[in-house]
Amino acid sequence: MNSVEVSNEQLLELVNGKNALHNLSVPILVEKVLARQEGILTSTGAVRATTGKYTGRSPEDKYIVEEASTKDRIDWGKVNKPISEAAFENLYKKVLSYLNEKEEIYVFNGYAGADKKVRMPIQVINEYAWHNLFSQQMFVRPTEEDLKTHQPEFTVISAPNFKADPEIDGTRSETFIIISFEKRTVLIGGTEYAGEIKKSIFSVMNYVLPEQNILSMHCSSNVGQEGDVALFFGLSGTGKTTLSADPKRRLIGDDEHGWSSSGVFNIEGGCYAKTINLTREKEPQIFDAIRFGSVLENVIVDEVSRTADYDDNSLTENTRAAYQIDNIDNIIVPSIAGHPNTIVFLTADAFGVLPPISKLTKEQAMYHFLSGYTSKLAGTERGITAPEATFSTCFGSPFLPLAATEYAEMLGRKIDEQNVQVFLVNTGWTGGEYGVGSRMKLSYTRAMVQAALEGELTHAETVKNDIFGLEIPIHIPGVPDDVLQPAKTWADQSTYYVKAKELAVKFKENFKKFSNVPKEIELLGGPKI
Repeated sequence: MNSVEVSNEQLLELVNGKNALHNLSVPILVEKVLARQEGILTSTGAVRATTGKYTGRSPEDKYIVEEASTKDRIDWGKVNKPISEAAFENLYKKVLSYLNEKEEIYVFNGYAGADKKVRMPIQVINEYAWHNLFSQQMFVRPTEEDLKTHQPEFTVISAPNFKADPEIDGTRSETFIIISFEKRTVLIGGTEYAGEIKKSIFSVMNYVLPEQNILSMHCSSNVGQEGDVALFFGLSGTGKTTLSADPKRRLIGDDEHGWSSSGVFNIEGGCYAKTINLTREKEPQIFDAIRFGSVLENVIVDEVSRTADYDDNSLTENTRAAYQIDNIDNIIVPSIAGHPNTIVFLTADAFGVLPPISKLTKEQAMYHFLSGYTSKLAGTERGITAPEATFSTCFGSPFLPLAATEYAEMLGRKIDEQNVQVFLVNTGWTGGEYGVGSRMKLSYTRAMVQAALEGELTHAETVKNDIFGLEIPIHIPGVPDDVLQPAKTWADQSTYYVKAKELAVKFKENFKKFSNVPKEIELLGGPKI
């Protein structure tokens, strides 16, 4: 296949064409969505859209272009799959030609990064109006003054209805998400799932920020009344968004951050919250943030009342709401703060053996950061009939172009430099594994996290878990003492130790892939079996 030079003129022609509508206001975009029948308006004024057969990300269809300037930096493998420059360039031409034929396309110019010193100007070009509305909710929105000098450094081009031909285009399927760091472009096609737009830019920032000695992080963050900063790392379903949306603390952001020499900043300008079983009673900030112009993804809506049914998972468990961070009242403006005082690693352990909260040494923090453990639950995916341990490096493996150890080493240095306290919090099961025990009460988790953030556990008396070597506080106000010690919540403690050793073995097997990690990280940070 002959290489075809990607033409900047082609892109300029597309974004300057008569059919390109730039930075439309939210009300006009909502009108466009309704006129094009891409979604419906709910009783709160949010737009509900559905994403067809793809209701989540397509990691098997994500590629990075193998280019001279980046090929020795990318951590190639199952996550970062290479594709040739020629394949990218030919798809680029096809997608641009496809979009040029559309009656209207939608262009958003904004930023990734709330810190003006390091923010990246971006451009998002969409076939769908609702995807452009989503982009306006998720990224940092420019002022009128910003737009006068805005020059995009990275462009996302999303054409859901353009499908690749694998035999011709060199893809695995009709779907593709391709990042070219040399061409500063992301191509998305064959999928309507809007999360691909958000996460592709996050992947880009995970490459760009470390080059500036900034740690990019898949975490939420908030600030206490005394200015203390907390980070919450965790995979989907562990409570990252829920726990960071605390009425007593101001939100910096719910999902993606950078940690520079000055402190923490939000990469985004919005939140992308899971809404399955959402209620105002449990999560009032998220519930009330879903307003006019917000986007509800795959949420079932009553045809008559237009009321969202957050308990209905008939389309997917992965129902989502995208809304501007300004929709939450107690936020930091702009979304930047000082250095973290506390880091919380969240896991939803369906084996029910990890402590609900434990204090970590620096070595344990690096071990659990590299491990990124949580559980997939029985029934949530075809073929899973029992809880299944899953490990996502740095709590964000699908979005990390560089070797995991680069991010972990940066985290370790910053923990040392800022004397940060680190805790592991299990929001999963207690009293037995999934199907026997019960999910940890949110009120208990909130009490434990509050105690950690307020410094009450800094000098608290602890007891060591024999298998995982974790220091467990023996008392926290608002939490029964026995709940803090996982073995005591099981009817048969011998069964607890069998399950705990089973999980410990999985940790150790997973950690074997980190051959270049200093040995003391595993010896001092991992399970003691």
